Amino acid sequence: MLQGGDTNRTILVVDDHPVVRRGMLAMFAVEPETTTLIEAGTADDARRLATLDRPDIAIVDLILGDGAETGLDLIRDLLTIAPACTVVVVTMANDPQTVLAALRAGARGYLLKDTAPEMLVAAVQTAAVGGRVLGPKVDDSGLAGPEPRRVPAPFAGLTPRELRLVTMLADGRSNREIAAALVLSEKTVRNQISIIIAKLGVADRVQVALLANRAGLRG
Repeated sequence: MLQGGDTNRTILVVDDHPVVRRGMLAMFAVEPETTTLIEAGTADDARRLATLDRPDIAIVDLILGDGAETGLDLIRDLLTIAPACTVVVVTMANDPQTVLAALRAGARGYLLKDTAPEMLVAAVQTAAVGGRVLGPKVDDSGLAGPEPRRVPAPFAGLTPRELRLVTMLADGRSNREIAAALVLSEKTVRNQISIIIAKLGVADRVQVALLANRAGLRG
């Protein structure tokens, strides 16, 4: 469920496979009174709908029949047409150069198509309120420095931002303290914690902190 109270949102799903589009739309159809769902199977259709409807959120596949470059161009075009739109990539493309290119083009999130539905929804929530989200299996090596930190299992699938948040949970910091330290809203922090909980397969933030302490992840 997307946050935002009674604010109407328009979500555009762009994918060249109708079954995938319908599945994505179903994930966000829980608030029909406040959410307008639209779909496009081609980049041209997506541009046309963006011009007409000015979507708040666009969920975009990078591979739309003409290769990844079509999707990257589409991200830039959508943000030109609707500058306030939040673009989240959901694709099978998982090489570090493409991940980096999508983020540089303006995407706020990058997830793979095998991402669990609840994690995908949480990721879109985080991106929609200004966060940046990478899926648990996304190859983010193109974003790392020359000597990336070695992270113990089960934390190896987390992004650098998520790891920093985990260390703060291990230190016992509150959402307000974490938000202030990371210059985020408390809502974004809550959403990111939800994603971390889903990635680690634990029940709550307390278990995240316990795992982190056992693994020696402290601030």
